[in-house]
Amino acid sequence: MLARIQTAFRQLEATHGIRILYACESGSRAWGFPSPDSDFDVRFIYCHPPAWYLTLDEGRDTLNFPVDDELDLAGWELRKALRLLRGSNASVFEWLQSPVLYHEALDFRARLEPLLPTAFNLKAGLHHYLGQLRRGVEENLPGSDVRLKRLFYALRSALAARWIRERHALPPMEFAPLRQLLPADLQVDVDALMAHKATADEKTRVPPPAALVEFLQAELAAGQVARETLPVLRLGAVASELDASFQALIGEAFATF
Repeated sequence: MLARIQTAFRQLEATHGIRILYACESGSRAWGFPSPDSDFDVRFIYCHPPAWYLTLDEGRDTLNFPVDDELDLAGWELRKALRLLRGSNASVFEWLQSPVLYHEALDFRARLEPLLPTAFNLKAGLHHYLGQLRRGVEENLPGSDVRLKRLFYALRSALAARWIRERHALPPMEFAPLRQLLPADLQVDVDALMAHKATADEKTRVPPPAALVEFLQAELAAGQVARETLPVLRLGAVASELDASFQALIGEAFATF
């Protein structure tokens, strides 16, 4: 699979005349709770030569491909990605924290990492994770059983929301550090569920532990209250730094390509 991913990158660069600056795993393999049949959720950020940015009309800013049973591959153009980072899009923050890197050029992550804590909008981040948690609580948990992967999605979102609510900081992407916030009496249940997920397929369903369901419901309620009191980030906080990074990366990407 790694060879297939690298081959795809080379073909993309040749076919579209782009340079891929960063590529990582964005799904359960990066979060820390994959199933044996989990696909590879590969996300990448790319740029065009400088002339592409000097036209009257902006060009296409995404590259998407058909998803198969093994590989889900998609990319965002650099300007789009940095605009979303400026707007505190949670996906970009997660990508830049991914423990699984498939490709990096021009010290891409090292340039942007120092800006992440300042760029992260607590209120926007909490809204994102609460939205994911609400879907889990309202759509997946009311039945007698739930898809195991959906239960973990809800739990991870709940803990990320709690991280923002309690620590007023950007939550980590990986599940392991988020578990620090999980009550001690739920750790055994989660250990058992993780052991099950490590051997189960993506469609496996389980009866959700009642205490865990109560925790998720309580976190949703607490997050909705906290959302009204969190500060809103002003875009000027990192706008100039992101502009400088954008200009530098465009200038360097094709000078050494």
